[in-house]
Amino acid sequence: MTIALERPAEGGNITRTPVKPVRFRRVLLSEATKFRTIRSTWICLALGLVLLGLFGSIGAFTYDGAGVTDGPPGISGRPLDAVSLALMGLSFASLVVGVFGVLSTAGEYSTGTIRSTLAAVPKRLPVLWAKAILAGGAVFAISAVGVFAAFLIGSVGLDGEAISLSLTDDGVLRALFGAALYLGLVAVFGVALGALLRSPAGGIAALVSILLILPGLAMLLPDSWYDTLNPYFPSNAGGAVYALTETSDRLSPGAGIAVFAGWVAVTLAAAAFRLKKTDV
Repeated sequence: MTIALERPAEGGNITRTPVKPVRFRRVLLSEATKFRTIRSTWICLALGLVLLGLFGSIGAFTYDGAGVTDGPPGISGRPLDAVSLALMGLSFASLVVGVFGVLSTAGEYSTGTIRSTLAAVPKRLPVLWAKAILAGGAVFAISAVGVFAAFLIGSVGLDGEAISLSLTDDGVLRALFGAALYLGLVAVFGVALGALLRSPAGGIAALVSILLILPGLAMLLPDSWYDTLNPYFPSNAGGAVYALTETSDRLSPGAGIAVFAGWVAVTLAAAAFRLKKTDV
């Protein structure tokens, strides 16, 4: 235990005040306090929740049974089902929660408060791990509420339609929890990009480029290359996690989450390396 010495009063004795060591639990509590007190946290999380519920509900109540297809950016269309309708707002929500993750780390670099944070936690890396855990956990919990609410509300609008499903149907629970898990990992991805680039604008631009623009640019590749690489782009691998049915042009749900988690882990490792090796 560290001992801090206070200046004694005139004629008095030295007072020794014990200082508690920096433990990960205390770092986690400190970062949780930041999360609760920063306005952007609640704005981003609330906006993501609204987008999930709003788009899913609109899609369900305006469905006309025309047999349209749907698919995330970069993934070929598939027959629309109740889960796809419920998750129509997921692409927009993923950008919001990704921005939330970026701001949770890069925001401290833009304001300069990262210096006091790292002065309090000299080992540095616990700060990054704490931010990633909190961002991922909070987004997963709130997203789970959002996707289930969107599905249940949509079920009312789809009552009597051929594509209507219930929570007990095969694959529905897995797809809904998969969507929440995907959004939680997107938040961690944002945390990693923000810590790696140390710029809110740079982190957000990288997030949008990787999740949305990269799959579109890949279409310029030769067909054989595109067909091979396309399922492994982050948004496409993530899309396989919450797809109700498997198709030949994308990964299985298990492989999809593993690939996307790999993207997140590599980015987080690069951010950890820079945090440990370079000055702030």
